Amino acid sequence: MNFELNEEQLQIKHSVREFAESEIKPYALEWDETQHFPVELRPKLAELGLLGILFPEEYGGAAMGYVEYATIIEELGRVCGAVGLSVAAHNSLCSNHLYMFGSEEQKQKYLVPLASGESFGAWGLTESQAGSDSAGTRTNAVRSNGGWKVNGSKNFITHAIACETLVAVAVTDKSKGNRGISAFVFDKSMEGFRSDKKENKLGMRASETASVVFEDCYVPEENLLGTEGEGFLQCMQVLDGGRISIAALSVGIAQGAYEAAVKYAKERQQFGKPIAEFQAIQFKLADMATQTEAARLLTLQAAALKDAGKATTQQSAMAKLFASETAVKVSEESIQIHGGYGYTKDYPAEKYWRDSKLCTIGEGTSEIQRMVIAKQLLKV
Repeated sequence: MNFELNEEQLQIKHSVREFAESEIKPYALEWDETQHFPVELRPKLAELGLLGILFPEEYGGAAMGYVEYATIIEELGRVCGAVGLSVAAHNSLCSNHLYMFGSEEQKQKYLVPLASGESFGAWGLTESQAGSDSAGTRTNAVRSNGGWKVNGSKNFITHAIACETLVAVAVTDKSKGNRGISAFVFDKSMEGFRSDKKENKLGMRASETASVVFEDCYVPEENLLGTEGEGFLQCMQVLDGGRISIAALSVGIAQGAYEAAVKYAKERQQFGKPIAEFQAIQFKLADMATQTEAARLLTLQAAALKDAGKATTQQSAMAKLFASETAVKVSEESIQIHGGYGYTKDYPAEKYWRDSKLCTIGEGTSEIQRMVIAKQLLKV
């Protein structure tokens, strides 16, 4: 087994780190404070191929694999979790759903501009009454004039305001339970489709999160994704890959928080010497580094299995569970090492902690990950 990135992957890692350090890091705290979604980054992200990481060149993508993808998301998360989250949601949710289940016509019309960076994508599964119980979707679609009339809403949608394209699910046959849920492609030109309340969040504040509302929104038949009734099953497959990206994002946040703690521990003087010389601090740093590396290896394992075309449901859930909870622990310890300064916005430790918490919630809570893992282990 080879646990090292190859030369090409290392080059990608270094180029993304250089980009993040120069184009994101100087502004990350300001964007967080003002809740500014940095749309000005889009052409720069597109130029690096970061808005079409997983997709073939024929669709405007960069034709990379999941190991490269996880490496990229980690490097972005190391500097700013919000930017990493936006890139992850754009790639692995909206765009990937289209790539996995869209027709050739749908891919040409919607995936190409998404992968090339001409547009932002959003993905709608969560509702006010359908969070962990995603099969409890209430948004409905009924046949009308050769297409579908959609009514309902979606909550906590990344890029809900900035997106040009949204992939979302709706109930098309209530009697069939989760087999009666279908996926559709929406665009902002559709009458009856609008963005609603923007959330005022604890963390990831530079990543736009809002609601979308459908009011008699007409969707043509050609915008049905795949086969009617397969929407829920499609989403579960999309989330297998999406959880790898959240795991990678978690690793990046943990790495950033750890590095901030090391830097501070070397600079901060107490009792006549740097606090890094005290064993209590050294033990904290040792645990933080070990936990982060373990999370990284779990994430890369899931990514490598995905690239090999193997099932990753269990591995993706394990990586997401462990990495997200590690990010919270490491970020909290980073605050502790910073002491009182860790509680202020003058240092980055508190932002890493605020950003980390979402990783234990989004794309399946830690509790849901444990259910997924248990079902895989017990063959339920």
